[in-house]
Amino acid sequence: MSAPQNALRGILLMLCAVFVFASMDATAKWLAAKYPTPMLVWARYLVHCLLMLIFLFPSHGRRLWQTTKPAMQIARAFMLLGITTFTIYGFRLLPLTVATAIAFLAPLLVGLLAGPVLGEKVGRLQAFALLIGLAGVVLIARPGGEVSLLGVLFAGAGALCYTVYQLMTRMLAPHESSVTMLFFTALVGAITTTALLPWIWTDIQPGLFDTFLICMLGVLGGTGHFLLIRAFRVTPASTLAPFLYAQMIWAGLLDLLIFNHLPDGPTWIGIGLIVLAGLAVVIRERLHRPPVETL
Repeated sequence: MSAPQNALRGILLMLCAVFVFASMDATAKWLAAKYPTPMLVWARYLVHCLLMLIFLFPSHGRRLWQTTKPAMQIARAFMLLGITTFTIYGFRLLPLTVATAIAFLAPLLVGLLAGPVLGEKVGRLQAFALLIGLAGVVLIARPGGEVSLLGVLFAGAGALCYTVYQLMTRMLAPHESSVTMLFFTALVGAITTTALLPWIWTDIQPGLFDTFLICMLGVLGGTGHFLLIRAFRVTPASTLAPFLYAQMIWAGLLDLLIFNHLPDGPTWIGIGLIVLAGLAVVIRERLHRPPVETL
């Protein structure tokens, strides 16, 4: 397949992935209004893990969990568990658009920390972009604003977990199978939340439709990560990175259609600052990085 065809295929896969992630977030927000967050987190990882065992174990066997870095795989999985938990708590208190925007602080933090943690060259733009992004968060969480400060703190904690998760992903990716990395996140999340089940289960009995939506959390989570892996397999990350921000568009549309919410003017400005800061870093990296051959 030629480079242009690879790029187009990767971009389409990325756009589908971020739509799936936005749909999962909207589903989680809808359910979080009625059910305890720990129950939703448990269902999300259990379904994800079972699906991988059903569809991938017959072809992969033990390779599904074989790794040379088990400690790092487990630590990375706990970071994703933290992302999910903090983000759903944030969804209880924040509009979908705002919570998604705050999550996009993570790429800015990754760009800044890539120097001391990964030994990558870090320019002044990363630090300046992070300041702009933080200014956007301050504008969103301004006193007297429309959003909850506690919700912003939850979303911010999720963004910090996401930052560590991305850094660990970069460290593992050259040495570990993508499928193994995906399975470890599902397995650790499922085992951890199942072990806590006696303390997190409640007497709430979901109806048939809500049970379907709860199961869809795991389906959408697994599908989104699979599409993301496939996108990065055929197209360089520097080409795909700008299209991650399409999730903001999907989140805004779903927020309006499902929750009938439209952020006010200052909140839109804050969201815009975060997105522009992230895109500035992505575009700079794209312009200054030599071409990479796709697999």
